[in-house]
Amino acid sequence: MNHSYAILCIIFIIALGCDPTGQPQNKAQEIIDNLKGKVAPDKRVAVFNIAAQQQGNGYVLKGETNDHNALQRLYDSLAANAISFTDSVSLLPRAELGEKTRALINISVANLRSRPKHSAELATQATLGTPVKVLKKEGDWYYIQTPDHYLAWVDDGGIVLLTEQEIKNWESAEKMVYTKTYGHAYLGPERKEVVSDLVAGNILEVIKYADSFYIVRFPDGRNAYISHDEAMKYEDWLANLDQSSAALVATSKRFMGVPYLWGGTSAKGMDCSGFTKTIFFLNGMVIPRDASQQVHTGEMVDEKGNFDALEEGDLLFFGTEATADTPEKVVHVGMWIGNNEFIHASDMVRIGSVDKTAPNYDEHNVDRYLRSKRLLRKEDKDLLDLRKVPLFR
Repeated sequence: MNHSYAILCIIFIIALGCDPTGQPQNKAQEIIDNLKGKVAPDKRVAVFNIAAQQQGNGYVLKGETNDHNALQRLYDSLAANAISFTDSVSLLPRAELGEKTRALINISVANLRSRPKHSAELATQATLGTPVKVLKKEGDWYYIQTPDHYLAWVDDGGIVLLTEQEIKNWESAEKMVYTKTYGHAYLGPERKEVVSDLVAGNILEVIKYADSFYIVRFPDGRNAYISHDEAMKYEDWLANLDQSSAALVATSKRFMGVPYLWGGTSAKGMDCSGFTKTIFFLNGMVIPRDASQQVHTGEMVDEKGNFDALEEGDLLFFGTEATADTPEKVVHVGMWIGNNEFIHASDMVRIGSVDKTAPNYDEHNVDRYLRSKRLLRKEDKDLLDLRKVPLFR
């Protein structure tokens, strides 16, 4: 009798289209989740948040994505599986933004948050003159995507909204890049009134040259004076980039002692990957934002702690190795500067050694060392060389 009862239960489950846990099978959601794993495995750089809700003999698709091609792939896959659906997915950028789906960072360093509120976690930063894509608005906050594809929220004081044509006009205008680690833009050549503070890597439109100053325009229309010896014409800067291992080391040491700041990518404060990202940007390269993303770029140099194989400028990654039950976790990154030393942001930007006899031996990080990668002059879809591909794209 018990055997017959079990058979009847199985038949009942199959008839209802349920799995053994009693939950209704959602074939549409399975297809969505499978596709998401392929087109948007990293939610930090891609939006593909779609859910299928069963309704009658079909499904209602709800959510949002910024990948139009992926959405079409989803439609095609559902059709191929004879699954009927009603489409209620929002495409980003949202229609209510109108034509203003581009923007420029308008302050020296904009804090980008994980959620649309000032108390939310600092996800990353973007510096003055960085062009971004605008995807949606919530209150006084905008959801944006930076040139390294990172997604985060910025308050309306941090950006100036532009149309595609306006950003093209700005792209074609003459610009300068601020090269001093930290400084100011002034209202006049007397340098009495400050218009804004500035950090290395800030980019501004040049409207005129006057004696020993650039007269520049901020994205919101403010004009200011910046000393010639603190900046370079953007095109001259690109043309004169050394992009050598020695240049990377020299750039990194300019930030010695800068405080650690989770989410920071500027002279005002940096986390470990924000530091390496800034070093490369100031040498004309855009690399991924986080250590766990940077580790997947470039060329493998070492996985066994053979530090003799490293060259200046190589990135060292630290964390926990994969086990049978848990994946590898990359939690820290630094840059090799030679002489058995690496520079990294930890408490502050500082130098550690892999030499056990050195006074600055970093036992903690040596014990969790994973591998080293070489990004300099390497071809990679996630490495952007500004001499070849414009930042303003």
